[in-house]
Amino acid sequence: MAKPIKITYNRNQKIETTEAEIGTQVFNFMPEFSINGNQLVAAKVNNELTSLDAKLEFDCKVEPVYNNTKEGMSVYRRSLCLLLATAAHRINPKTRLIVGNSICYGYYYTFDGEKIPAKSLKQEMEKLISRDLRIKTEYVSWEQAAALFEKLNLKETRKQLNHTCKSKILINTIEDFSDMYFGPLVLSTGALQVFDLIEYQDGLLLRFPKTKCPSQLPAFKDEPKLFSLFKQYKEWGKRVNVLSAASLNDMVANGKINDFIDIAETHQEKCISDIASQIVKSKKVRVVLIAGPSSSGKTTSAKKLGLELQAMGYTPKLISLDCYYAGRDKAPLDENGKPDYECLEALNVELLNQNLVDLFAGKEVNIPSYDFHTGTSFFEEKNKMTLADNEILIMEGIHGLNPKLTAKVPEECKFKIYLSALTQLNLDDHNRISTSDNRLIRRIVRDNNFRGKPAEGTIAMWPSVQKGEELHIFPFHNNADAILNTALDYELSILRVYAAPLLRRVPPTMAEYSEAQRLLNFLENFATIAPTEVPPRSIIREFIGGSAFKY
Repeated sequence: MAKPIKITYNRNQKIETTEAEIGTQVFNFMPEFSINGNQLVAAKVNNELTSLDAKLEFDCKVEPVYNNTKEGMSVYRRSLCLLLATAAHRINPKTRLIVGNSICYGYYYTFDGEKIPAKSLKQEMEKLISRDLRIKTEYVSWEQAAALFEKLNLKETRKQLNHTCKSKILINTIEDFSDMYFGPLVLSTGALQVFDLIEYQDGLLLRFPKTKCPSQLPAFKDEPKLFSLFKQYKEWGKRVNVLSAASLNDMVANGKINDFIDIAETHQEKCISDIASQIVKSKKVRVVLIAGPSSSGKTTSAKKLGLELQAMGYTPKLISLDCYYAGRDKAPLDENGKPDYECLEALNVELLNQNLVDLFAGKEVNIPSYDFHTGTSFFEEKNKMTLADNEILIMEGIHGLNPKLTAKVPEECKFKIYLSALTQLNLDDHNRISTSDNRLIRRIVRDNNFRGKPAEGTIAMWPSVQKGEELHIFPFHNNADAILNTALDYELSILRVYAAPLLRRVPPTMAEYSEAQRLLNFLENFATIAPTEVPPRSIIREFIGGSAFKY
């Protein structure tokens, strides 16, 4: 008889250890399936996210994961996606449902083939929920998975198998429909009560709750500018015939990736040039304000825009909003009593406005400097500045689109640009690539290359970064005069070279292990590309190093 394993778990706020047989399922050691209205959706086994029906095979610590946590809500969203795909297959197995971008707590879907009305799909989803069907997760052979995805008309999912030739493939099944998702799912369809499905543009929008309030849907707020950008890039992806990780991997395997790198970089350069033309055409613009979330490539974008403006006969002057930090002793305090350097009030907004007004009036001003080590603002003679008629200021920082930042500057003098690392690629038919994941992987690589920070350090601080973005950046993106997509569709194949070794070093004893493993599994979908293929002025160089620009 096999030796029993030791299980450590929390029961009634008390840590207990017991013995169990190898193969005992995780849910046997879970507390209530609902606490304060929050639903149990998954578990962590030695800090690795797993489904509730996973079998335990070694000594471990088991923790519950509820839907009011980031990881729990990701499990819920993935499960909803499988539910929608199942409903679509049951109504019309000949049409292909294809996932797109994220819009206001929802995923946008289109159809390749006959469109199915949102009302019909929602009714079918509700039937599946009412039956509380078990969601099965099991391994099948590569041959079985290939045949299954061909039968189900999952073209991109089938194609991706050619680049992940493993002897066994993990699939998820609801009755007669199977799919492949990269992470745990809920135990049964009955857990997926909170959702909506609405008609949107040319497709559908699958809506889901916020993490902090998993029992209800937030009010819908449209994001027309970001959607327009995504649609534009999706059309470009169709023209160059690269719409998925599988398509990208085909190019790597066939030795055609260098041509695609040139095409992708040239396309982005043209987009920057078009924005520069908009600025010049207005004739009254004196300051360009660039904002975007962390690792969206603000610094490189500002420099590249400056070159385009120079080519059009203008002289750009670059200023970082960081210069206007008021000082550590003047920073407002957050809810925990710590200095909040993310909020607008941490900047000397009054001085910034006065400097801009004076510059536009032909006066000389002294731009402040900020010492991050001492937390103090100071002035130097070398920072005195004037602004000639053919000179344009370029200022980048997280508050660039907030109207309060430059309230005293006439609107016609400002041109506002929002940056988004919005890839149009999918992993396959039903698995999208998160913009946030793209930026997090960029940040992990950059933090390690230039700040010596390990991957777990960047992962640990990412939630606070995202919180700041939700408060100070995303609410203002519709104020932009132009939106620039800074994602390059080949970049994850480059970033994998740097990020994967860093993620593998995160030990299972750390809370960040689960996220590190998720990102590793995600990156495995991309064939690697040698970093030497990245052009010296590429935005990617801001994160991997070797840029032609000085930062």
